[in-house]
Amino acid sequence: MIPLRDDRPTRTFAFVTVALIVLNAVVFWHELSLPTPDRAQAFFADFALTPAHLTQAPSPDSYRTIFTSMFLHGGWMHILGNMLYLWIFGRNVEDSVGHLKFILFYLLCGVTAAATQVAIAPDSTVPMIGASGAISGVLGAYLLLFPRARVFVLFPIWIFWRVFSVPALLLLAFWFGMQLLSGLAALGADINGGVAFWAHVGGFVAGMLLIPIFKKRSVRLFQ
Repeated sequence: MIPLRDDRPTRTFAFVTVALIVLNAVVFWHELSLPTPDRAQAFFADFALTPAHLTQAPSPDSYRTIFTSMFLHGGWMHILGNMLYLWIFGRNVEDSVGHLKFILFYLLCGVTAAATQVAIAPDSTVPMIGASGAISGVLGAYLLLFPRARVFVLFPIWIFWRVFSVPALLLLAFWFGMQLLSGLAALGADINGGVAFWAHVGGFVAGMLLIPIFKKRSVRLFQ
């Protein structure tokens, strides 16, 4: 299922959500502009998060990568998928917490996501990149704020594609369940490679725990 839009209008313009999308796009453009594979590898070595670098003799630079890794992506599908989810779900969450607090909320979810993955795979030498951990926190927040919202999704049926409207509760609960099941399956396989499912789980849970604290007083949960 590919989400296209939701049915919840925002009361304010989502400045921070747009700025985050632009910042991710600028960093991705820089990745594409790197002239050689060696330069690209060096760039990711400097700014991606490697769990083993945090758990084995960490340096100030390794702690910096907790934040810089949130703005790196490994390809077009990676960044387009992340930015689509951020655009659809981030606007209403930003509207519910306020622009400045949304920045802190987003970064805290990203940090928690990274910490979760590092805790699960502390010796991994595979670099972690992507905004999906922080965006998972946005999804967790949206689930508590707007479980009854309708999300329009593109769904394949045989060789055809159809657009359906589904409750946000169903879509996001399904998404979280898939991340959790995939993370559990990865525990018995090669935890050092592939998608950082536990970062998604950690970010999602962080978003659910933080949104009651960050939301505006006038905003109700479970709308």
